[in-house]
Amino acid sequence: MATTEISKTAKIASWIIAGLLTGLFAFSATGKLFLHPEQMAQMHLADWRVIIGIGEITSALLFLFPRTNIYGTLLLSSYMGGAIILHMTTGISIGLPSVVLILVWVVGFLRNPELLKK
Repeated sequence: MATTEISKTAKIASWIIAGLLTGLFAFSATGKLFLHPEQMAQMHLADWRVIIGIGEITSALLFLFPRTNIYGTLLLSSYMGGAIILHMTTGISIGLPSVVLILVWVVGFLRNPELLKK
């Protein structure tokens, strides 16, 4: 399979979006682990908050670096799919997790343009 180079603008955009998303996921995981564990209890996930938080940080770090970006994209897609389902079942708006999921995909496709090839 031939490698496909991306433009400098696309590289910069992907780094900026990936950095912002990684920061968002790190902030979210910190809240789960240390700041607001009661929110996880309200969603009946208190027993899983440490595993969820560590998984979120790990996935975000895999997503940040180009070499492991595809794995992070897949893991964060699954994670955000779960967040959307949780929001749907608890009556919370799915707007934010949907936008985050779309941005994860945008970065995934910017960094891996071969995914769009047949």
